[in-house]
Amino acid sequence: MNKEEYLISNFKSNKIGDDGAVIGKFVYSKDMFCEDIHFKLTWMSLKQIAIKSMLVNISDAIAMNAKPQQALIGLVIPSTFSFQQIKELSSGFKEIANKYCLDIIGGDTSSGKKLIISITIISQTKKPIYRNNMKKGDLIAYTGSLGEVKKGLTRLLRGGTLNSKHKFITPVLKAGFFYESAKYINAGLDISDGLSKDLSRLCKSSGNLGVNFLKKLSKYELCSGEEYEILFSFIPKNLIKIKSLAKKHRTTITIFAKAKQGHYESTCKENHFN
Repeated sequence: MNKEEYLISNFKSNKIGDDGAVIGKFVYSKDMFCEDIHFKLTWMSLKQIAIKSMLVNISDAIAMNAKPQQALIGLVIPSTFSFQQIKELSSGFKEIANKYCLDIIGGDTSSGKKLIISITIISQTKKPIYRNNMKKGDLIAYTGSLGEVKKGLTRLLRGGTLNSKHKFITPVLKAGFFYESAKYINAGLDISDGLSKDLSRLCKSSGNLGVNFLKKLSKYELCSGEEYEILFSFIPKNLIKIKSLAKKHRTTITIFAKAKQGHYESTCKENHFN
């Protein structure tokens, strides 16, 4: 058990455990985005940082088949920041809010040594997708491709740079595909800590299921964090429908495993760095 899991274990609410907490038709989700943990100021512009911080939070809503409605933004802003730098951050938040038709309704600010962004997204859903509903025999798939973010992070840590369209800089969310496919999907979550780690969460949440891999995956594919693709399961008879919707939305999907009785544990290291 890591420190995050230990902290969560101290709270007994049955709303905890998914990408967001479902209360009635609303879904509440929150993520932190912290300097020198999730990003360095030398790697991205302030606008790019704000954009990514919004997207990684919206990703949680999408993974639960919820459409974002409002956002609350908490900021710890370094005292050295100028008004122009604060304006650049604001422009990133507003760009994504406009793209996803959500209102920024408030939040809080404080001063500190490093930039920290905390965003709460309030969403609505008619059919939430949980992690705990994968069934034995389900096919398990993920959207997009995996591994690029881990390679990009390695390049940055070695002093390199990345194109502004690189997935580490700007995640590409698969909202259209997932919203339309939700009625055919049993369980899912977004891939924030790596396919292997998030797969272990899916298996544990669904009653300690195991996995029969249908294809060999590389270490990069298994362990690359912050991909913000969607990991999901569905019954085999829905395969044709899922493939058809993926084609319609020009979304690549990879069906890589089948759920079985047993246990699955990730062997990947934690993705965040000090």
